[in-house]
Amino acid sequence: MEILLTPEETRVLGCLVEKAVTTPEYYPLSLNAVRNACNQKSGRDPVVAYDDATVQEALDGLRDKHLLWVVSPAEARVSKFQHRFPEALDLSPPEVAVLSVLMLRGPQTPGELRGRTERLYRFSGLEEVEAVLRGLSERSGGPLAVRLPRQPGRKEHRYAHALEGIPAQEPGAEAPPAFETQPLRVTDRLAEQEEALSGLREELRRLREELAELRSELEAFRQEFQ
Repeated sequence: MEILLTPEETRVLGCLVEKAVTTPEYYPLSLNAVRNACNQKSGRDPVVAYDDATVQEALDGLRDKHLLWVVSPAEARVSKFQHRFPEALDLSPPEVAVLSVLMLRGPQTPGELRGRTERLYRFSGLEEVEAVLRGLSERSGGPLAVRLPRQPGRKEHRYAHALEGIPAQEPGAEAPPAFETQPLRVTDRLAEQEEALSGLREELRRLREELAELRSELEAFRQEFQ
């Protein structure tokens, strides 16, 4: 199935995928809840300020592309929206998790994806993340994720989703060199200490993000019933 999303449709779909896992008790989402999820300041890049009309247009577009259902529970006063992303594109849970983060946060390194997908799917290690990215980039019907040229000063390549088409090369990015220079060697102990410190920093960053997201979700829940 070939699809080409708008940026607004990408944000709305990413939010539906995320909230279905992180707050299943409030899912499916109403228009108001979808708008609040799109406009969160935590866990979003870029931060947006959609109004109801923008969100409704994106929801209509996703419905036309067969990527969501409109449901009307008997006890609900408003229509609610439920994605069907995995069924429409034949995606596994780890693939859905990776694409959700790419849709909501923009290009990511495999390490960033491993940390930021933890609430959606717990990967065993970077190797599993990289295997999922390879699978998404080599799909027979066209890639759903692509590796971006490495930016100057960055050690790792970043990946982006291709749901809006193949991303243009970012300003300042360089094509991968024909060969890699040999890195300077450090002692095993220093390398282990650096890796441990990096892991602690990543864990602290992840915990702060989770706290901010929980606060945003609580505020959105409060607004839903005001």
